[in-house]
Amino acid sequence: MDTALVWFRNNLRVQDNSSLSNAIASGKRVIGLYSFDPRQFQIGDFGFKKTEKYRAQFLIETVQNLKKNLNNLNITLIVTHEHPEITIPELIDQHNISEIYSQKEWASEENEVTLAVEKKLSNVKHHTYYDQFLFHPEDIPFDTFGDIPQVFTQFRKKCEKEGSVQPLQEKIEALPSKNLLDEESDMPNLQELGLDTFIKDQRSAFPWKGGEDEAWNRLNDYFWNTKKLQYYKKTRNGLVGEDYSSKLSAWLANGSISARQIYWEVKKFENEIISNQDTYWLIFELIWRDYFKYVSLKHGNDLFKIGGILNKEYDWKRNDKAEREWINGNTTYDFVNANMIELKETGWMSNRGRQNVASFWAKEQQQDWRVGAAYFESMLIDYDVHSNWANWMYNAGVGNDPRDRKFNIKRQQEMYDGNGKFVRLWTQNELF
Repeated sequence: MDTALVWFRNNLRVQDNSSLSNAIASGKRVIGLYSFDPRQFQIGDFGFKKTEKYRAQFLIETVQNLKKNLNNLNITLIVTHEHPEITIPELIDQHNISEIYSQKEWASEENEVTLAVEKKLSNVKHHTYYDQFLFHPEDIPFDTFGDIPQVFTQFRKKCEKEGSVQPLQEKIEALPSKNLLDEESDMPNLQELGLDTFIKDQRSAFPWKGGEDEAWNRLNDYFWNTKKLQYYKKTRNGLVGEDYSSKLSAWLANGSISARQIYWEVKKFENEIISNQDTYWLIFELIWRDYFKYVSLKHGNDLFKIGGILNKEYDWKRNDKAEREWINGNTTYDFVNANMIELKETGWMSNRGRQNVASFWAKEQQQDWRVGAAYFESMLIDYDVHSNWANWMYNAGVGNDPRDRKFNIKRQQEMYDGNGKFVRLWTQNELF
């Protein structure tokens, strides 16, 4: 039977998924693949595993949920712990695959995997889709990626005025049951990925599991059950607890939910409940996320170079003792320490925390900012290649910050943790 393969990457959802929708529209039998690529669990250039236990566990949960949701549509998801360029040619032979559908990924490591797969393809079409944006590349008011402004505000205002957000794709319904393969594949566990098992820290501000279902549970709770969305801007710089921000970034990062889905849900909330600065601010943050993806498309590998997109030269240092103190929360700042301990123990850190610990590392310690970016890549549950590396460039003064600011960390602590609750929680083991 002529078969279409959906190669899932960072688009781990069933609904509003261009790859899946187009594969189904082809009229062929549809099967899915997710590869736990061993390269993603190896030690990178700066001495950290590319993916540590927190995000790996979240990813396992996400793929389990994807498998269940695809199964409900009578689509089989094959899961491997192998390089895609090895698995995909084998599947092509086994299942008479004539077309592959995937989300377009362009950062260098992801692109290398794409090219390695495509080298092995003959007489098989590979369709890719820009599916991780709020404003699709076809709908932004810039002729080329080279025209993307160096300053966010210019990008935002032009997109808000002249851009448009595409409607959601039609809901996917179940295929005939004969589409299912009689095939089981094993989901790797943390130990099989070379990682340690762990028990979730009860202090975590991010206690949720991975997957499309959990993403929608969280969104429905934050938007519709508690209606906390209407206070988002006022609370988003919080540090303690589940509800100071939407916390949707982790599901967005691996594509369990799309930026479009969140946008249209905000619009629905604005129509039915309230439209204010707070509801707008969540969309504002989605535009920031888009912006860093476009910065990445414009500048390519400069995101990962020490001079960043500005090619600026600083006297960056590389000190193992400073690195250990930063990672373990043994610096001279309680506020930095609490945030770094939270990251180490949970895989999560607030937006406010991230700005401060990055400013400390890059601006005060003048340590190679890429070490910090690589550590975040390893540890963060919500790691996204474009947001992480572009934010680190921004904080290090080699990116898109026109003011090249440095945080006054003591002042930040007074403003955002004046009562000391957050610092005590992570430095004195205080429970909620």
